[in-house]
Amino acid sequence: MAHQNSLATLRELAPVLSVGILTADLLSLGSELRLLEEEGAKIVHFDVMDGVYCPRMTAGPPLIKAVKTPLLKDAHLMIADPLGKIPEFVAAGADIITFHPDACVHPHRVLQEMGKMANANDPERGFIRGVALNPGMPLQALEPLLDELEMVLLLAVNPGWGGQSFVPATFRRIETVQGMIRRSGKEILLCADGGVTRNNIAEIARTGVDMIVAGSAVFDGKSPRENVRFMLQAVGAAKN
Repeated sequence: MAHQNSLATLRELAPVLSVGILTADLLSLGSELRLLEEEGAKIVHFDVMDGVYCPRMTAGPPLIKAVKTPLLKDAHLMIADPLGKIPEFVAAGADIITFHPDACVHPHRVLQEMGKMANANDPERGFIRGVALNPGMPLQALEPLLDELEMVLLLAVNPGWGGQSFVPATFRRIETVQGMIRRSGKEILLCADGGVTRNNIAEIARTGVDMIVAGSAVFDGKSPRENVRFMLQAVGAAKN
């Protein structure tokens, strides 16, 4: 079941910035979120790691639920065996949920089950079902899943390790997936995530992706307001 209301919203916004809060000051998270709202951000991104699928551990459904914001909540699940865990993220109010097909035995089944769930914020709105592919994951893995998803997230770094640069081959992968989406005839969003900086965000936006995730480049501990303003402007310029 495709959630057209959510898709229509994101299509209208595209290209749009999804701001990761993993590197934000969590002791001042309310202030950090207000900053994003004031500057016109529309989506907040949660990197969820379990220490199993990837080496780091971060936060889970309790944090997503605790965050009170009008921003859309974008949950990227870098966790093993997501099938039984996704309902908790739905109940926590996630608007976008993305998982890794290589983290489970039956990714098609995961998408089917997600299609039966309702957005806890607004059941009529629905939520976006996404699949994330690491840089080394063959793009052919998408083919059997295209009928059951609304978003493809291409990682430009390997999940769980900090300080990585944007993998250049991601540009070719973006072009290939765009062709796959066109041939499918489906309304599917394409997102790029990882290694996004002030220096490369404009180039990434010009590829025609619908959403770009940036976190540490925004919350660098120096000038988050200036950073998010710069990055929103760079993404917005790609609309022209």
